[in-house]
Amino acid sequence: MADPNLHRPMALQQTPVILPGHDFETVTETIAEIPLARRFPLGWVGFILVSLALLGALHMALGYLVMKGIGIFGTNQPVGWAFPIINFVWWIGIGHAGTLISAILMLFKQQWRMSIARFAEAMTIFAVACAAIFPVFHTGRPWLAAYWLFPYPNAMGLWPQFKSPLIWDVFAVSTYATVSVVFWYVGLIPDLATLRDRATSKIKARIYGMVALGWRGSARHWHRYEVASLILAGLSTPLVLSVHTVVSFDFAVSVIPGWHATIFPPYFVAGAIYSGFAMVLTLAIPVRRFYGMESLITMRHIDNMAKVMLATGLIVGYGYSMEAFFAWYSANPHEQFMIYNRMFGQYAWSYWTLISINVVMVQFLWLKRVRQNVGLLFVMSLIVNVGMWLERFVIVVTSLANDFVPSSWAHYTPTFWDYLLYAGTFGLFLTAFLLFLRFVPMISIFEVKTLLPQAKVEAEH
Repeated sequence: MADPNLHRPMALQQTPVILPGHDFETVTETIAEIPLARRFPLGWVGFILVSLALLGALHMALGYLVMKGIGIFGTNQPVGWAFPIINFVWWIGIGHAGTLISAILMLFKQQWRMSIARFAEAMTIFAVACAAIFPVFHTGRPWLAAYWLFPYPNAMGLWPQFKSPLIWDVFAVSTYATVSVVFWYVGLIPDLATLRDRATSKIKARIYGMVALGWRGSARHWHRYEVASLILAGLSTPLVLSVHTVVSFDFAVSVIPGWHATIFPPYFVAGAIYSGFAMVLTLAIPVRRFYGMESLITMRHIDNMAKVMLATGLIVGYGYSMEAFFAWYSANPHEQFMIYNRMFGQYAWSYWTLISINVVMVQFLWLKRVRQNVGLLFVMSLIVNVGMWLERFVIVVTSLANDFVPSSWAHYTPTFWDYLLYAGTFGLFLTAFLLFLRFVPMISIFEVKTLLPQAKVEAEH
């Protein structure tokens, strides 16, 4: 089959999804040798030790929180929501790119997703696990919260308030996590069977054989796999929109200035995809360099992810401008004070920092030489994640610190335990992600094989 790029002008030719020189065997060998290797790479050991140290900090923070209660946090009146809800929304947003890549781009048959879908899906699962920690422990005594908040018939006739978006959150996030785990695991099954067949150790062969669920690659197996993948992709697609929409309802259904806005659902979804793709770039760039995957995760993937960041970043910037426009056009003194306070009040530094990052800096992604500069793009992706965290800080803290009653206004300052708990979730995330890289194929072997010229020739015959 002729290369479609061959007759295009030089300016319009795209980098291939996979660089030339690969066949079925080299693709399998390149990806499978990492989980099947006997020795642990020295760099991987160094990173896992750091992540385990952060994970220990997480356990220490949670243990102290359980003993002392949420008074160890910097929350006060009226800032009853602070770091826990900020970090919850931020981690949920991080997980959105994985579902978008694996589900929506799969339904649209975008081939460039195949090399990055696997670890983007894993990133989603680990990010949701980190996010779940904050609302659970923000209740102070999670075992009592589960007893009183779980919907079950009880002698005292108590029942959760299903009109509250906080309850909607429970169902939306738990559904999202369940579907994401199932989708990720179903996609792993053919590759786990490959590892089973190539394993030289009996222990590894048995473990991979058990988790491969008896996969033999028959026509019936592939048919069932494709049906299951399409069903799960169809279920996951509305979840990309619904989960962060429900999260935005936590704020939008209230009457607090700065929260009571109809633009929040699309604004939150775009911000989630924006930060999610920034995190995918943050992980993909060092992973492809460390493991020598430049031929499978090419500049085509990097460039496309940067373009998605640009598109969603523009939507986020539009959301910021609409917040200011609503405050002016409504002539509501409370809304006008809210936007003025964000710009020139006690937290003005956070507002202008996020504007500099999410509105100004993202404009550099219009330039191809910026999108093609891997080092610069890695730094920008890190900064974007900081900017999106600041966005949640501005939304939560500035609106609560200066509410309708000036006599109750207070300044919020996070404590050591706020920071330690947040840093500890990075330990959980990185530990899980590093274990995934070491023991599971980080790239879908069978999907990448379908992109090879060899596969196209065999399909024609």
